[in-house]
Amino acid sequence: MLTSRVPAAIDQLLVILRARPALATVAVVDGPPSVNLSELQRIHIGWAPSGEAAVSIQQDFNAAGARTRNEAIVISGYAEARAGDKDMKARRDEVFALVGEIEQALRASNEAPEAPTLNGTVLWAHLTTGDLQQLQAEGSLAGLAFTVTCQARI
Repeated sequence: MLTSRVPAAIDQLLVILRARPALATVAVVDGPPSVNLSELQRIHIGWAPSGEAAVSIQQDFNAAGARTRNEAIVISGYAEARAGDKDMKARRDEVFALVGEIEQALRASNEAPEAPTLNGTVLWAHLTTGDLQQLQAEGSLAGLAFTVTCQARI
């Protein structure tokens, strides 16, 4: 019996982001970073540097009879842009463009008028929060911690 849509939701969010042409040169990472920091642009799904949880879930019965449950899912994420120069504006613009691609992937459009469902794994998903971090050390770095909030039925 299915106890959570979290594994499928993360898997499909990664599939969706890795398929976006605008993110073809971006490392889309499942979870925390490895020691290889050579990629200049990265998106992490299921990890944020200051976050305590990769994913938070909350479940409750959908209705009387306890046959189905609603699941609220909050997936942590982190986008980062870095370079060897001191141009913080460029890094900030880059990281917001990365998160903009995530938001566009999760936004309904004329081509996809239904609320995005992460390929049918959840009822809906959308980008909900963000926290910008900036750093000047051996170049410039801008990072944006974000969350993707989903609602599922199990």
